[in-house]
Order: sequence, then C-alpha cells, then structure tokens
Amino acid sequence: MLALQCRSRRMQGRRNYHYLLVILLGSTIFFHPPKTLGNPGPKKVTSFTSRFMNLEATAKETFRFNASLFNAHARPVVYALQAGAPPGWNVSFKVQGMQVTSLQADSNRAQDISIELTPSPGAKPGKYVVPVTAVSDQQDSLTLNLEAVLKGNYSIELTTPNGLLSGEGTEGDTKSIELTLKNPGTLPLDNLNLNAQAPTKWSVTFDPSKIDRLDPGSSVNVVAHITVPDKTIAGDYLTSFTANNSNATSSLSYRMTVTTSWLTGWFGILVILIAVGIVYLLIRKYGRR
Repeated sequence: MLALQCRSRRMQGRRNYHYLLVILLGSTIFFHPPKTLGNPGPKKVTSFTSRFMNLEATAKETFRFNASLFNAHARPVVYALQAGAPPGWNVSFKVQGMQVTSLQADSNRAQDISIELTPSPGAKPGKYVVPVTAVSDQQDSLTLNLEAVLKGNYSIELTTPNGLLSGEGTEGDTKSIELTLKNPGTLPLDNLNLNAQAPTKWSVTFDPSKIDRLDPGSSVNVVAHITVPDKTIAGDYLTSFTANNSNATSSLSYRMTVTTSWLTGWFGILVILIAVGIVYLLIRKYGRR
C-alpha cells in the first residue's frame, strides 16, 4: 500500500512539472516573439537599370532604351548623364519627353529615362556596346552597358553627276543623259535594273542596261539615250528614270525642253517666201486689169 502511494505521488509530480514547463514556454514565446515575424526584408539600394539591354535596328533607325534610375538615399540627389558612344553616333536622354543632360532623383523614388542612340550614317553592321553612366553630386557612379546591334541596310540613290535634272533636245534627234547610281547603304546591291517612263512614242535605252553588283559606298555612271520622235511639238516633256532590284528602288524625273530642228525652221521660212512670191505675182498680173 505504501508503495502505491509513493508511485502515485511521483506521477503527480511529473504532471506538475510538465504543466510548469508548458506555461514557461508559452510565456517566453508571448513576451519574446521570433525575430522573423518583424523582418522588414532586404534593404533597397540605388540602382540604374533598363528593361531591355539589347536592341537591334538598321543604321537609319534610332535605338530607344527605357531605363530607370532609383535613388535609395534619404534625400534627393542630382545625377549627370553621360554615354560613351562610338564616334559619329548621337546620344540623347529624355525625361517626360524633354531632352536633358542631368536630373534630380527624389528620395526612394524611381525616375524613368529614355535613352536614344542614333548611329552614324557610315556605321558598319555589328554589335556596339555603349556604356551609359549616371554620376551624382556625391561622385557616386552608376553604369549601364547597353548593346546596339546594327543590321545591314539596302539603299540606292539615282541622280546625275552635276545634279541637273533638265536639258534641251531637238525633235527627231537622240539626246544622251548621264546618270549616276550610288549605294549609300551597308549591304551590296545585286542585279540592278534600269527603266524609264517617257512620253508617247519616245524611246529610251540604257548603256549599260543592267548593273550586276554595286558595293556599299560605291557608284557607277549610266548613259540614257532618249530619242525624240519627228514632228514633236516644241515644249517641255518629263521622263522618269528608275533603278531598282528586289531590295531597294530609287527614281528621278528629268525635264527636257524640245525645240524644232533648223531644217524645219528653214523649210517654214521657204514656204512663207514662196507664198509671198505667189501673192506678189498675182497682184502684178491681175492688178493691172
């Protein structure tokens, strides 16, 4: 009997100990909550980013990057914007549509910046890395490396060697006009065809009639032979020339002033003289009666 009472007392003591342990643990959690419950997260830092880092376009297009400058400082900061573009390239920074060279970024605010890169006309195809830097008045420097991938472009220009787009011709004769074909693009032009749209009954031929290849930056001269039909009325006539292939085309209009030939003029004078002579003879013959 005594053993049973001792055993019961020991079990009761253990239960009391467990109860006390649970109460102490609960009070500790209540009065000292885990640190993770109030964790504010990672601290924000000043940054200079762009939505797209790599853009592709031709030399005649403008690369437009949408960047964002975040100021994590406790006060507004002024940043000067700079870019290390290749020679001949043009770089502009725009904020809310206005072109700027510096800006003031408010504290804990992000400022959107539009960065526009315009390639030089003679830039060759390839990838160009343009570092853009934002330097604060505290000499903090943020760099953003933008990539502009320049594609090749087809282009052709049809003109005359001296730039004149008018001349004179005589009815019944053939007029030779020198034309110049230029390739201001970055890719070669193959199988260039020459065509003309002339007035009715006029004929136009080219020498040469086709250009097999025109490399970038090069030019070639072509002679257009325009034949004016007989009895064409004197005046101004327009002829359109076109050079094209499957990738590029160029046109120009040439105005020709047509005059009558000297034979036609002398023939007209002769007819007038004959008519006057006949009238004179008729007057002498029948005027006496």
